[in-house]
Amino acid sequence: MIEKIEQWIHQTNRAHSAKRQSCILFREQFKGFYSPSFLQNAYFVVTDNIPKPDFPELRDAGLDDFLDMEVDGMTYGNTYYVKQEYEEDLVLHFHELVHVLQWQQLTVPRFIARYMQEVQAFGYRKAPLEDMAFSLEDRFKAGESSFDIAGYVSSHL
Repeated sequence: MIEKIEQWIHQTNRAHSAKRQSCILFREQFKGFYSPSFLQNAYFVVTDNIPKPDFPELRDAGLDDFLDMEVDGMTYGNTYYVKQEYEEDLVLHFHELVHVLQWQQLTVPRFIARYMQEVQAFGYRKAPLEDMAFSLEDRFKAGESSFDIAGYVSSHL
């Protein structure tokens, strides 16, 4: 199933490649949090509908709630998708960029397997990968001084 999801991700990102924008657009807003080279190679797509893989195997694995949940953003590899009304929401971009780092550092198959396992065991909001992104988002929202997010993610995976 992981291979099927990985193929779906590559197809989805390819299908939206013309709409992708580089996150280097946020270099000033995220200065000190994310490196320019990382932002240069991370992308987002503004869309009306967040794409999600909806395979019977995922539902059989008990991920119905996650698949049916309304979300404002979702990350697949080095690309994340945000709803049009949240295009300017820096906090959402910050959160999704944490996931881009997680995908990078874990690799696609390991991220997929771990994310699914965590959502099954803990639920979406308490899944450790999500919890990490939310806690870093909270620190950003609180105006905390910049710090190396990539290093933090690496040391906490």
